[in-house]
Amino acid sequence: MTAVQTHGLGNRDLLDQYLAAGFAGSVGWGERVALLVIDMAGAWTRPDEMIGADLDGVLHNIRRLLEVVRERDDIPVVFTTMAYDETYSDLPLVTRLKTPHSERMIRGSERVRLVPELDRRPHEALIEKPRASAFFNTNLLSILVAQRIDTVIVVGCSTSGCIRSTCESALDYGFRAIVPAEAVGDRSASAHEANLFDINARYADVLPIEEVIDHLGRRPRTGAVTTGG
Repeated sequence: MTAVQTHGLGNRDLLDQYLAAGFAGSVGWGERVALLVIDMAGAWTRPDEMIGADLDGVLHNIRRLLEVVRERDDIPVVFTTMAYDETYSDLPLVTRLKTPHSERMIRGSERVRLVPELDRRPHEALIEKPRASAFFNTNLLSILVAQRIDTVIVVGCSTSGCIRSTCESALDYGFRAIVPAEAVGDRSASAHEANLFDINARYADVLPIEEVIDHLGRRPRTGAVTTGG
């Protein structure tokens, strides 16, 4: 049974249609893995916020992944958030017009701070991204290349926006992308389901989280990459 079927993302006929059209192949796992935790900050995780949603289940599963990853020394963790200056000097007008919620994403505010439950460690990178993709106009690519990463596990929110965009960029840059279905979320259930199907069809492998955790527990350690001179 495929990950798409497991998570109810479309019926068998739809999946067969995509397979016949040459979509929904598997990228599989590479040699070196990184975990990307996308935008698990106040604005997204509090239901009373403008763009907020109930992501308690997602957060629980991300913490499970972090626990497994932190037991090793060969899987770097990178967190992201989005933030802009209070003067909007770094927030283009077209972005403000299309996504007015971005005006609330003020650098230093609680809205853009990671939720404390993630317990970010000092050596785990935090990237402030200006757009949906974690790769766009950030140093994420350099971080991954420096550590010879070829596979990224993408978790967080929102499935229809920043998760999808990050997976698309990962494919564009030649990275394998793995999305644990229960570790991503969206404020819209229908958008979540539709985009999980499309991400699996076009950009990444959408897998049950238990399969991802099992793989991480069994994969051989590759040793941490040091970049110092």
